Amino acid sequence: MTRPFRRRVLFLPGFDPMPPRRYRELYRREGHRQAQICGYGLMLERSAMDTGFSWRIRSRFPDGKAEAQIEVLVWSDIVLASMRRGILATYGQMLRTAWIFGASGALGRLMRLRRGPVLAALYPVAMLVLQLACAILIGLLAFRTAAGITDMPWLGAILGLIAAWAVLVLAERQDHRLFAHYLMHDYAFTASRHGAYPPDLDDRLIRFADRLADAMRSDLDEVLVVGHSSGAYLAVSMVADLIRRGLPPDGPALALLTLGQAVPMASFLPRAQRLRADLACLSEHPDLFWLDVSAPGDPCSFALCDPVAVTAVAGPGQRWPLVLSAAFSRTLSPGQRRALRWRWFRLHLQYLCAFEQPGDYDYFAITAGPRRLADRFAGRTHSPGRIAAPIGPGLP
Repeated sequence: MTRPFRRRVLFLPGFDPMPPRRYRELYRREGHRQAQICGYGLMLERSAMDTGFSWRIRSRFPDGKAEAQIEVLVWSDIVLASMRRGILATYGQMLRTAWIFGASGALGRLMRLRRGPVLAALYPVAMLVLQLACAILIGLLAFRTAAGITDMPWLGAILGLIAAWAVLVLAERQDHRLFAHYLMHDYAFTASRHGAYPPDLDDRLIRFADRLADAMRSDLDEVLVVGHSSGAYLAVSMVADLIRRGLPPDGPALALLTLGQAVPMASFLPRAQRLRADLACLSEHPDLFWLDVSAPGDPCSFALCDPVAVTAVAGPGQRWPLVLSAAFSRTLSPGQRRALRWRWFRLHLQYLCAFEQPGDYDYFAITAGPRRLADRFAGRTHSPGRIAAPIGPGLP
C-alpha cells in the first residue's frame, strides 16, 4: 500500500498580536469551505508534537492522500511588547518612522514602485494627525467654555487638557475599527532599526531556522515555509539562514511560499543589508522552489512586485521567485467581492481563506495536498503584470 504524501508546513504570520490559535481556527473554517467547493476531503486533528503550536491534517484528493503537520512560528509576544507604548509614544513613533522613511529615500522609491500600499501606509499618519487635531479643537472649546463661566483661567486650561486627552483615549479604544495605532506600530517596528532586525526578533529567527533544520532531517516528502504579509520577509531570512548552514543531502524538498508580501517596505530601508543579502541568496539557489503570490486587489501588499528584482539584488542567475497573481477579480465570486469591499485587512488575509471560484492558487491544496509545490507549478511563468524594475538600494 502506498503511504500518504507527507509534508511539514512552517507558517510565519505577519505583524499580528493575536494568539496562534486564530490561524488554526481560520484554517479549520476556511479549509472546510474550500474542500466543499473543490470536492476534496480535509480532516483536522490535534497535533502529537510537544513543541510549538501546530495541528495535523489528513486529506484525500483525486490524485492521492496526504498528511501534513502545520506549525505556527510564534512571534506575537514580540509584536505585543512593541505595541505597549502608550498614546504619546505612538505619536513619537509616527514622527520618527516618517523621518526614517523620508530622509533615507525609501518612501520615494516605494512610491515609484506601487502607490497603493504606500498610501495605505500613510493612512495611520493621516488618521493620527486627524485625531490629534480633533483633540486640540475639543480641548480649546472646553477651555473657552470654562473661561466664559469662571474667572480662573487655570481651571479652563485643566479642563481643556482633560477634554483633549479624553478624545485621544477614546480614539485609541476604537482602534479595533480604525487600525491607526496598530498600523503605526507595524511600520514603526519595521523601521525601528532602520531595516535591521531587532535583537529579540533576530534571536527568534535563529530558533525558527533550528525548527526548519529539524524538519529537513525528517522522513518527509516536502517541507514548506509559508510567510504572510510581514512574515514573508522573515521567512526569506529564515530559509536563507538554513541554506547557509547547508541542506541535508537526502532531505525532503524545500519550498517557500510568500503571500501578500510587503518585502520592499523593509528591504528598501538603509540598514536592511541582511535582508537584501538573504533575497539575493535565495534567488539563485537550485535546491529551492519559491512561489510569491499576491493580488492587485490587495492594497496592503506590493502586488506582483518581484521582491528580488525591485530591491535591485537580482543577479544574472536569478531563478526565484515565481511571481503569480491570486487574481481576486476572477477567483472571488461577485458575492465575495461585495462582502469584502472596503475591508482591506480581510482582503489582505484572503490568501489564507477559501475562494468560491478558485484558480491555480488554492492554499489548502498547497499545504495539505499530495503534490509538491514545485510539481504543482512546474512549467509556469510569471503573471503578465510582474514588476521587476530595480528601484531599491541593492547590495553594497
